[in-house]
Amino acid sequence: MSLIKSISGIRGTIGGKVNDNLTPLDVVKFASAFGTWLQNNKNKKDLTLVIGRDARISGQMVSSLVTATLQGLGINVVDLGLSTTPTVEVMVPELHADGGIILTASHNPKQWNALKLLNEKGEFISGENGADVLALAESEDFNYAEVDNLGKYETRDDAFDIHIQQILDLPMVDVEAIKAKKFKLVLDAVNSTGGIAIPMLLDKLGCETIKLYCEPTGHFPHNPEPLKEHLGDICELVKKENADLGVVVDPDVDRLALIDEKGEMFGEEYTLVAVADYLLKHKNGVAISNLSSSRALRDVAHSHNSEYFASAVGEVNVVTLMKEKNAVIGGEGNGGIIYPDLHYGRDSLVGVALFLTHLAKENKTVSELRAGYPSYFMGKKKIELTPEINVDDILSKMEQEYQNEEVSTVDGVKIDFENNWVHLRKSNTEPIIRIYTEAKSQEEADKLGDDIIAKIKSLI
Repeated sequence: MSLIKSISGIRGTIGGKVNDNLTPLDVVKFASAFGTWLQNNKNKKDLTLVIGRDARISGQMVSSLVTATLQGLGINVVDLGLSTTPTVEVMVPELHADGGIILTASHNPKQWNALKLLNEKGEFISGENGADVLALAESEDFNYAEVDNLGKYETRDDAFDIHIQQILDLPMVDVEAIKAKKFKLVLDAVNSTGGIAIPMLLDKLGCETIKLYCEPTGHFPHNPEPLKEHLGDICELVKKENADLGVVVDPDVDRLALIDEKGEMFGEEYTLVAVADYLLKHKNGVAISNLSSSRALRDVAHSHNSEYFASAVGEVNVVTLMKEKNAVIGGEGNGGIIYPDLHYGRDSLVGVALFLTHLAKENKTVSELRAGYPSYFMGKKKIELTPEINVDDILSKMEQEYQNEEVSTVDGVKIDFENNWVHLRKSNTEPIIRIYTEAKSQEEADKLGDDIIAKIKSLI
């Protein structure tokens, strides 16, 4: 089964059987459920939704199905066509729309696609609302419009321009400082929509852009998740071209990875760290990430006499805590930058602009900038348990075992030791505990994971 229904949307592999994969019928049913939910909860007659898609091969087909379904419900559609997740998020409030749907499976391979659901603020719908949409999809309690009441359809081709101008207008983006440096960059956009949007931004910032995999064909030239093991080509090209840095985005452009001038990974955890360093240097405040993100963000925040808090894993949870704490900056350790002065969503475009401003003002190379941050290494392991074992009971026992340490139970169990930490999270679909660790060396991080696995086994 490759159809995953969650509170944030529905995703799956194209083709196959209904209810097992993301088939046309599943797309129509889920689009119907979201549209119907909006109609049930909005006190207005005419509703408008903004949609946009990444460049994956199935995108046009899925977009046509979603558009026709929404029109069939009597909902107006503004279609941005090839777009990015953050661009759709920006355009929903810009157009005073009632919500949005992003057609993207983010970093998943090309056979996947998904419908991600936005509220009228251009933010992901809440868990409670998502559960209501799923219930509607199961009930299939839909009432389609009669012929005179079908929704209207229009396209917009200015969304990137609007999004980019909003970024350039931010006080913390110093366009002139960036232009003065005449940065030379290599961009890997994995043949999706970042290959359109990011060069437009870089051109406005006076940068020279060398394009690698920037044709939006949807044929991903490598695994689209922006991890070190997938990025050998850009690392080599940065060195060959004597570029100042490399920029990598995922298919929907909400994750940002950076390469230094030596062709070495900056570290996806450190994208957020560097941007927070710049912002908190100029304005004391609060920084937010999730419990599985690097401790380096906390260290940088404290170095600027600012506070740091951690949310449960998941963008919706990060955003909720950011609003509660009125955070200056937030995001996730996977290269996701959330800058609330623009909007509450992960955005690689604003991440690029803020990072380049920081780089220009520090007057350092990318490697010199990275060397100034605390160095941590992360490990990821898992322990598979038999179905009859109560995972919650195991996590409770681990909480008791380490009660003298700093323990959080916001999302699973996270144990903060003096020099490292471990985060234990259970899978929602199988008897597995995922184990995330961080320490001052890779060996120490891996050993901590092994030690925790041994401790869990001793408690079974």
